[in-house]
Amino acid sequence: MAFPNHIRLVEMSPRDGLQNEPGDVIATAIKTGLIDRLSDCGLSHIEAASFVSPKWVPQMADGAEVMAGIKRRPGVRYSVLTPNLKGFENALAAGADEVAVFGAASESFSQKNINCSVAESLERFQPVMEAAQKAGIQVRGYVSTVLGCPYEGEIAPEKVATVARALLDMGCYEISLGDTIGVGTPLKAKRMLEAVAKQVPMERLAAHFHDTYGQALANLYAVVEEGVAVIDSSVAGLGGCPYAKGASGNVATEDVLYLLNGLGIETGVDLDKLVATGNWISQQLKRRNGSKVGQAMSV
Repeated sequence: MAFPNHIRLVEMSPRDGLQNEPGDVIATAIKTGLIDRLSDCGLSHIEAASFVSPKWVPQMADGAEVMAGIKRRPGVRYSVLTPNLKGFENALAAGADEVAVFGAASESFSQKNINCSVAESLERFQPVMEAAQKAGIQVRGYVSTVLGCPYEGEIAPEKVATVARALLDMGCYEISLGDTIGVGTPLKAKRMLEAVAKQVPMERLAAHFHDTYGQALANLYAVVEEGVAVIDSSVAGLGGCPYAKGASGNVATEDVLYLLNGLGIETGVDLDKLVATGNWISQQLKRRNGSKVGQAMSV
């Protein structure tokens, strides 16, 4: 087994974690408070906001205010999701360090999620890629439903590889492979990664696994064993997928960090501070902490 010496954790809770939170819109001060606490934990890459239509994602309507209100730490990359050129322009004005575009390996999911085909979604990203290149801003690409789709079921690994390669060719510096509904198992994760790695270099890939069936940590272990050195996660397990029935949140950052610490893999993140942050945001949202490690260390 050849594990990476260091893994970069990409913290998703301020965006992917909070965007589907039900009920009242979360106060901007809570969002900025979360981001500042996360950066204090030693996380170097935080997805802070999303510049999408407030009509579709009301929880993300205050992206500019969030970006203006955070205490930026040197060495921390604050990224935002930008589905189109208008979103990119707003993100640039707000001082985003990096932007992300979001595609799918499933045609049905793409239609339900962003109302267009996979090919059309990639075409929509082209103006964003061109504008980002001119502005000197890096673009990260997401591929969702890489291990299963709520509408199509199994997704062929070759489909994932094709979309990942298209994003790489468009100029994305990194491709995050998302098990959006959390149905994957370790062997499926390895087979999917094997297909993608034939098209995209391993060092350009990240894993973004949800924990619906409790398999996320096992799946992450499987792909880290193959050489993946970037993991997306969300403190307190915040998040979910509105288009996937029963889909729970992202894998909890605390749980991932505990695993990586046990493997002797460096991350630069302080587990005690992270657990405190997970407890804090759970209290703010009046919900149970979704991290097993967070619960165990808070007894």
